Amino acid sequence: MAYADLRMFMDDLKKIIHGNHHLLINYNPLILSRRRRFKLLYQELDSIIQTLFSIHEDHHHNPAELEKVRKLKKRFKDATEEAQDSIDLFLSALHFRYGRLSRMSAVYKTSLDLFLSALHLRNRELSPTSDVFKTSPNLKKMLKSMKSIKVELNKINISNMKMDSSSRIDQVKSRQSVAAAGTSYTRNPLRIKKQSEDIVVGLDRDAEIIRDKLFEDTKQLCVVSIVGMGGQGKTTLATKLFNDPFLKYHFHIRAWATVSQTYVKRDLLIQILTSIGVQDDLENDGDSKLREKLHKKLMCRRYLIVIDDIWSIEDWDELKMFFPNDNTSSRILLTSRLNEVALHVKPHGECPEWLIEPGRQIARKCYGLPLSVVVMAGVLAEEPMNKDLWENIACSYIVGDQKGCLESLALSYHHLPDHLRECFLYLGGFAEDFKFKVERLTWLWVAEGFIEEDGNRSLEDTAKGYLMDLINKNLVIVERRNEIGDVKACKLHDLVRELCVQKAKEEEFFLKIDSPTSSSQLLEGITYEQRRIFTSQPVSILDIPHSPTPTTRSLLCFHENLDSSVFIERSFVLLRVLNIDHCPLHDFPQGLALLVHLRYLAIWFFGEFPNSICNLWSLETLILRNNSVRYICLPHNIIDLVNLRHLWSDSLLYFSYIEKPMNLHSISKMKFEYGEGNVQNCFPNIRKLVLDCGIYSLKWSKYLELLPYLENLKLINPKLRYGLAFPVTLKKLSLSCASPWIHMSMIQLLPNLEVLKLHGGFLKKGTGREWDACEQQFPQLKFLKLKWLEIKHWKASSTSFPHLKQLTLHSCEYLEEIPLEIGEIVTLELIEVKDCNNSVVKSVKRIQQEQQDVGNDELKITIDEMDLSLYLSQSAGSESE
Repeated sequence: MAYADLRMFMDDLKKIIHGNHHLLINYNPLILSRRRRFKLLYQELDSIIQTLFSIHEDHHHNPAELEKVRKLKKRFKDATEEAQDSIDLFLSALHFRYGRLSRMSAVYKTSLDLFLSALHLRNRELSPTSDVFKTSPNLKKMLKSMKSIKVELNKINISNMKMDSSSRIDQVKSRQSVAAAGTSYTRNPLRIKKQSEDIVVGLDRDAEIIRDKLFEDTKQLCVVSIVGMGGQGKTTLATKLFNDPFLKYHFHIRAWATVSQTYVKRDLLIQILTSIGVQDDLENDGDSKLREKLHKKLMCRRYLIVIDDIWSIEDWDELKMFFPNDNTSSRILLTSRLNEVALHVKPHGECPEWLIEPGRQIARKCYGLPLSVVVMAGVLAEEPMNKDLWENIACSYIVGDQKGCLESLALSYHHLPDHLRECFLYLGGFAEDFKFKVERLTWLWVAEGFIEEDGNRSLEDTAKGYLMDLINKNLVIVERRNEIGDVKACKLHDLVRELCVQKAKEEEFFLKIDSPTSSSQLLEGITYEQRRIFTSQPVSILDIPHSPTPTTRSLLCFHENLDSSVFIERSFVLLRVLNIDHCPLHDFPQGLALLVHLRYLAIWFFGEFPNSICNLWSLETLILRNNSVRYICLPHNIIDLVNLRHLWSDSLLYFSYIEKPMNLHSISKMKFEYGEGNVQNCFPNIRKLVLDCGIYSLKWSKYLELLPYLENLKLINPKLRYGLAFPVTLKKLSLSCASPWIHMSMIQLLPNLEVLKLHGGFLKKGTGREWDACEQQFPQLKFLKLKWLEIKHWKASSTSFPHLKQLTLHSCEYLEEIPLEIGEIVTLELIEVKDCNNSVVKSVKRIQQEQQDVGNDELKITIDEMDLSLYLSQSAGSESE
């Protein structure tokens, strides 16, 4: 059981202890009679977790004591999992026995006696054959087990084995307070040095390599980068170098500054000036004055600046202007979690031009896999630098020595922290070449209990951070990015997947069924440790005399045939994750409503969803597939899903009247037509919303700006006549089939908008066919897409879109030209044109020529998915024919 899963179990115990307004828990005598012991169990678990998980396991501690700790953690994990299973079975039994309770609560609101009498009503709709619903938790045994573990823990000498920050909970609180402060976090290098020397060893060789780089005999300013995932020791290694006696002697000036994600230029300038001893009244100086002071202080002196925890290329491009390059052999040492930052900041390096393209081909065939790169480098190092040889290798190279590759890759796996290990192993359950959609993957990880809380960040954002760590480790390949560069889809290299499956099998992490098997063989294969099943084969457990222990927590089925009776059997009653959206069902699975621990449900069902689906009180993600109808009418009691955060469908989701707020964070394709202001009142936490507006849009449109967390909004058919206001939090906006063209001034004012997509009908004939974007800026817009618009004239200046990176025009057949000033935007990287007229092609040709004349060869232009030069040459060839 992972640390995050432990905390989830603790949260479940809290709900049992305090009720949380759940009628089945609040007034049930079977819970009330055990509530004191539930509370004692919670206290014992909390006490053990605070101590056991604050121990830092390092090889310089007493081996015998460490082995005791490891064995005790294993014993605690097994005991906790057993306790969790037993208590969850108890809750499932309560739900079965009193399953109609929530539906009858309205009738018995005023009389507790009548309400309690309702407990004796049984749900006669279901009659599972298993005796699983007759179980009761032995809390006395659980408490005895935990107290025994606590006694053993107290015998271990752990005073010298705890982390200096005491526990990971304290670390979270520390990160929270730093984030709340809203300023860059300045570390004290001397204090870090003391801490790191106490708990970290084994960096001497790494420090020696970097020290040699810093001493290289070159007069130019050089940058050296330390890259790795969070917690790997980048800051510790940088601190060791910063305090190295030889470096102290060699550099006249040394300074340390931390950038982090909360980077503010002014804070960083003050950090560096303070670090090098400038004691002036810096707070009252302007940015230009601070920069001037730093420049004068560093000019003509050999300096070493450590820039710790830099997160973006843009940050570096701004920072590098602060440091003079006057041939004094000065150095900058960066630490970052991102490979792309390190690759961008390296200022020197030469390569023959003829090697660039075959080198890129070879690199692509390596799929970013470090081992493949090393193997390939070994091949090329033994051969002369010959153009033909490189091109031949680029065409034929395939990574060899699979066994050796796997052994080397295993080293990367064993160095993963526990929380990343589970996320990584999970990927091995999916099919070869499976393309993971990041959003769905993070929802699954959260439901599985892999993600730890991290301050004020959402669990989904933390999960995306875990994925980025695996990508930066080169264990996961980026398959696709979105408009602003965020990872949209990813996959595994074949060899990495093989390692993943191998390790998952060794650790009994999941049961994977890729070939036909009998039901008895399937269930015999489920061990206590294998709490997850991935199958591409039909699942059936009918006619089995004895079901195994109900430990299965996840069932992900990628086969079209599914026996719908499986969900009421003993083996699957504790499911948290159920993915059956590849299995078309015409009958709603009997007993599905009993899976009260389900957090993730993806289902393909052709009928009308019954009210019973809303009994799944733990549900966080609900994915409904039904491509046979335009609308899916949601049950009226959808509000009972108090934990539901993500609601997705390939059909329109039709909401009936909602009486109270829901905790939804994202909704796809929603149709909502009841009451002014109800979008705000019913979905106060919404972050991502796709809304089919229809003729009722006037009733809610003015309330959109009141949604405090909305970042991603798509409106379909907004028939707006009296103006529209959006929340300032918006980062992505898509308007489809909207008219008339009168709201652009409102959109331009959005301070955080990064992506804007305008689709067909937004500008119609007779409503004005000109867009003048010169009057106001889009302050943060990075991506602009115009599709199927009847716009004819477009005016813009180079300052209209100061941060624009990509412009896409699709099927704008009436547009006469793209403004030449668009090419002058310094951040612009790509203009993409599809199915537009020749005058637009001519305008982008002029844009490219103008930019090349001023030395800008970086701007890329494509026409119908072809490079502009190739498109023009093909067009010329067609004309000559």
